[in-house]
Amino acid sequence: MQEESIYNLIPKEILTPPKQKLYRSRFYHSIPPTGSTFGHHTTSVPKVSNLGGGHEEFTGGHAYKSAGASFGKPRGQVKPDTKNFTKKGTGKMGSSYLPAINSPFKYSADARKAALPRRDEKPIMGLKTSKNYVLANKVENMLAQPKVIEEPVDWIKKKEYGSVPRYLERIKEQTQREYEHLRALQQHEQEQQDSEKFALSEEELQELREGLKAKWVEVNKKYQLLTHKAILDTIGQRRRKEDCEKELNQLEKDLEKLNRGCVIVDARGY
Repeated sequence: MQEESIYNLIPKEILTPPKQKLYRSRFYHSIPPTGSTFGHHTTSVPKVSNLGGGHEEFTGGHAYKSAGASFGKPRGQVKPDTKNFTKKGTGKMGSSYLPAINSPFKYSADARKAALPRRDEKPIMGLKTSKNYVLANKVENMLAQPKVIEEPVDWIKKKEYGSVPRYLERIKEQTQREYEHLRALQQHEQEQQDSEKFALSEEELQELREGLKAKWVEVNKKYQLLTHKAILDTIGQRRRKEDCEKELNQLEKDLEKLNRGCVIVDARGY
């Protein structure tokens, strides 16, 4: 409950807020929005307007401006032809492109629902049945056959229980055949490789030794002609000396291999 106060006898001062300046948009109300398709009252070719986003007041008739004035056709040749307009029945949409209808459309008898009863058609009333549902239910239960309960299957007593499935045996046989085929291919390849290897006879070894010794004497003679010089002046002399040293070392290694006694030649690399 609000109590009385002496301050309520003094009328309160009502402060009126100052009136703000009326808002006026910097865009004219007659200018269409950017990309607008409305307000084309002065042209017969409806297109989008104000694509440039201009905000100047529109005055006078509709001025047609080409989008690509600096490219393409010369100025003034891209104006629309007022005589070449879309005529009735020449467009890509409409009834002129639909198939011809020879007969009026009708619903089939299956699609129709049953007709509503007329107001003069009255339903049959007062029908009663003489069936005793209690007695009929008793008789049906007395004559009904008992339900047969299927016994659960004991899978342990199954005839094929514990045996390997046939598909596993088939896969095992196929895998074994593939292993035998690969083993036969490897054995054939090994036999072919062994047939390409042969041991050199003593006469062939002696002939190779003599040939290598003669080669060694010839290279050593060239080498001795270069070693008596204290200073090798040119790059060619130093290179020839290095080549002779490498060749002599290789010949000595080959002679050492031939002196081992048994030499087997692998012809697969030739």
